[in-house]
Amino acid sequence: MDYQDRHVIVTGGTGALGTAVVGALLKVGAVCHVPYRSESEAKHFPHADNGKVSLVPLRDLAEEAAVTAFYGGYNQLWASIHLAGGFAQSPITKSDKALLLEQLTTNLLSAYVCSRAAIAAFARTGTGGRIVNVAARQALEPRLGANATAYSAAKAGVAALTIALGQEVAKDGVLVNAVAPSIMDTPANRESMPKADYDAWPKTEEVAAVIAFLASPDNRVIRGTVVPVYGKA
Repeated sequence: MDYQDRHVIVTGGTGALGTAVVGALLKVGAVCHVPYRSESEAKHFPHADNGKVSLVPLRDLAEEAAVTAFYGGYNQLWASIHLAGGFAQSPITKSDKALLLEQLTTNLLSAYVCSRAAIAAFARTGTGGRIVNVAARQALEPRLGANATAYSAAKAGVAALTIALGQEVAKDGVLVNAVAPSIMDTPANRESMPKADYDAWPKTEEVAAVIAFLASPDNRVIRGTVVPVYGKA
């Protein structure tokens, strides 16, 4: 893959998967723009000192005006990769409307607002572009979402957004796809599930490789798909 001098926005880029995605993109020549919420995130980001990385403070990726202004600063945007989101596990009897709205906002609304702004940025270049979202295994296999119904509903929305938008903008040379990971091998997941079979989990670097391809110029035909990335799980 050759991303030489292609500009890519990576939301959630300071997280475990985001760090792997940015690392993969830098290896193939991309220029990465990473919004962050807190100074602590920026300070501890492993790629912060790379000359092809710009860190930009942006606290709320679902705030339309702020996101529109952020994307409006890019006239050579090639791809927008949306990794930002959140997870909540709770039986519905212990959940409430606030939890559902929080999951919809952090997962679905952020992807929607960023996708909308990215489409406008691509239109300014007239050369097409790529969008990659992150759904979840529960979006493709909803029964696995028991006791995490709010999260599962939100990620199912991300999957539907991906497929619908992929059809809508294909004529403009914009290919929209998503990945649907199972539980990934991250330090946080190992800490919360100390007895799990970590070898079965997909590694962040492996998921990042799929994302990097879907967002690359080498992907010329894949659109409107939600790619399962389950590893051996």
